[in-house]
Amino acid sequence: MGAMDSIFNAMAGNTFPINRFDRDSHVVFFTGAGISAESGISTFRDPDGHWSKYDPMKLAGQAGFQEDPELVLNWYADRRKTICQAKPNAAHTSISNFQKLFRHSVVITQNVDGLHERAGNRSIYELHGNIHRHKCNSCGKITDLAKKNMRTLNRCDCGGKIRPDVVWFGESLPIGTINEAFEAVHNCDLMFSIGTSAQIYPAAQLPIVAQSRGAYVVEINPEPTPFSPQADMSVRDDAGSALPKFYEEFHAQFK
Repeated sequence: MGAMDSIFNAMAGNTFPINRFDRDSHVVFFTGAGISAESGISTFRDPDGHWSKYDPMKLAGQAGFQEDPELVLNWYADRRKTICQAKPNAAHTSISNFQKLFRHSVVITQNVDGLHERAGNRSIYELHGNIHRHKCNSCGKITDLAKKNMRTLNRCDCGGKIRPDVVWFGESLPIGTINEAFEAVHNCDLMFSIGTSAQIYPAAQLPIVAQSRGAYVVEINPEPTPFSPQADMSVRDDAGSALPKFYEEFHAQFK
């Protein structure tokens, strides 16, 4: 049996059209919280996750930051510590391997943990920011706090409060980043939608747009999502299990 047989058998006759793609195909890896969960990073939808212990609006919103900035900063510091102890998993590594096969490939992620970068992935669009960066809450300037106490409130040169460079509830996604993401999707031939609930817009629109532009969209998620019936192939599996099998198949095809 080939590496992909178990996946294809599970898809009730759905055959992956590998011959449709070559090294010049444009590939997008669209990732959500599920891929990070496989590295042990809990999400706010996880009943055992960090978000279940606190009021999300207090920790990830302007009102909470203005009311008690040090509570927010301490929570993010603890969150960063947990993230730094986590390691990229087999799915992240597979993306790096894929990017060596395909000349044109990007990663669009809803995650803020930086695991894609640590795994050596390239061309990464971080829709929700990055928890390891900081910016001014007033002027938006990116600020390096490496030599400062990140648990206490720091101030920008303009006098504004320094906060994590992540998108909070009620805030818009960075316009430049989301525009670049949609441009990549418009031009892609193959998309892997990995570990995302397909419920948060505008990001949830990305696989729909890709498919409408003629791309073949593979969804990899342990549970069905609203996009599952529409996906060209929907694989019920962990990304760390399924994505390496896809890579093995492509690697064999391109030898």
